[in-house]
Amino acid sequence: MSPARGAARLRGGLRELRGAALPAALVLGGILLALNLISFSFGEAPAPILRRAFEGTWGTPYGVGQVLFKATPLLFTGLAFSIALRAGLFNIGAEGQLAMASLAGAVVAARLPPGTPWAVAVPASIACAMAAGAAVALVPALLRARLGAHEIISGIMMNRVADALAPWLLASILGRAAMRTADAIPAATLPRLDRLVPALRGSAASVAFPLAVALAFAAHRALSRTRAGREMRFVGQSAEAARAEGIDVPRRRLAALLASGAVAGAAMTATTLGYKGYYELGLGAGAGFSGIPVALLGRGTPLGLVLAAVLFGTLEQAGLAINARVPKEAMDVLEALAIVLVAAAGRSGERAGRSEGAPA
Repeated sequence: MSPARGAARLRGGLRELRGAALPAALVLGGILLALNLISFSFGEAPAPILRRAFEGTWGTPYGVGQVLFKATPLLFTGLAFSIALRAGLFNIGAEGQLAMASLAGAVVAARLPPGTPWAVAVPASIACAMAAGAAVALVPALLRARLGAHEIISGIMMNRVADALAPWLLASILGRAAMRTADAIPAATLPRLDRLVPALRGSAASVAFPLAVALAFAAHRALSRTRAGREMRFVGQSAEAARAEGIDVPRRRLAALLASGAVAGAAMTATTLGYKGYYELGLGAGAGFSGIPVALLGRGTPLGLVLAAVLFGTLEQAGLAINARVPKEAMDVLEALAIVLVAAAGRSGERAGRSEGAPA
């Protein structure tokens, strides 16, 4: 690599880091200020609350592990939403895609022969889960690509379908009155991170987190370096201009939503294979919707997505740590505030980008 090319890459990396860190800092600062106000409103001193929140998150190795555990499904679903957003689409159906993917992957993981090696069992379970996620996304994808129906409406519809379908499949088809699948065979589960980092012992973090990070960077590279990825971005910027250039707009939209659904389905590695070892109703609920602010705050970069997922994972784990002192409803307000701040951070980032690109 030439020195000039290396310097250009370094500058690009620094711009990406700044673009990801500044909005995250704005959101974090707003959350800390709001947490102080909430503490006062409930007659609690802010310092003990903040100390307890820190100790439950980044103050102990166990807390760090729990933050990574909470962040993992958000990173998957944030990446899923980001892929669709690149093509100008809004994948609101990630919640249903994750539910069906978790069920499908867990059934496969439980029904594999006991002697199946890990190198076969885990990829097979994940592949089936991603296929199920893509299958759920196929309906809004086809409606959008062929009929022009808005993917938000059809995505909400598919979420409702998944909510009704999951218990019916468990009870009527699989005969599971307990509303959960059978346990996965040991070879189909993902090891906990504390096997690699003993300091994280006791936390629920699994190797699903590094898998999610690797997938985020791989997806970014594929979408940035391949012709299909560049065309997808062109479609997102202007469908009419892309059509004028000879790009098959419906095909690219279809591919974007299918890829988004598959990645949303991969989040089951964190909630099922890397945690419970089985699927039960409600497992991973909310992760699909929480991926939306993660994607918006991450601004389409892998580093930004990781930072945003960790930030929201920290907020979720902090809420559990201070639940005895601050009501859960107050933490719900904080999460809602975080989403508002994400929107504000995104607008400020856009203005900064325009000012940097403006001629002197």
